Amino acid sequence: MFNTILVPLDGSDAAHAALDKAIALQKLCDAELLLLSVYREHNLWKASVTMVNPELTASTDPALEEFAKEVAEKSKEYVKSKGVDKVRSFYMGGGPARMIIKFSEDHDVDLIVMGSRGMSDSTRYLLGSVSHKVTSLAQCAVMVV
Repeated sequence: MFNTILVPLDGSDAAHAALDKAIALQKLCDAELLLLSVYREHNLWKASVTMVNPELTASTDPALEEFAKEVAEKSKEYVKSKGVDKVRSFYMGGGPARMIIKFSEDHDVDLIVMGSRGMSDSTRYLLGSVSHKVTSLAQCAVMVV
């Protein structure tokens, strides 16, 4: 059914609920879990450059990068504590929806399991939610928890 499941994580309760759902699916399908934490770049110059060239993703905010790394690593430990060995974790900077889509395409993901609301819930009224953007643009199945 599913060979590769991507779980975008931001440290929110909704992301954790999605992670639990992905663990259950992994056990049914014996899929590989890919955990991805994306941190926003808050430097306007950096944001404009990465829009032109997404390969330029060096962090301009070490605190945000460190938080994303911590979320990814702790989530991987949690998954392993649930008996899942087929798991890898990643973190990167950029626009969350765009990076989730790009990552899913680059890693031949079959399913994205994500929370309905994340840490930046208040910005969704201005920009649209990340989950809405991902469901609209993903080339694979998306489960919103």
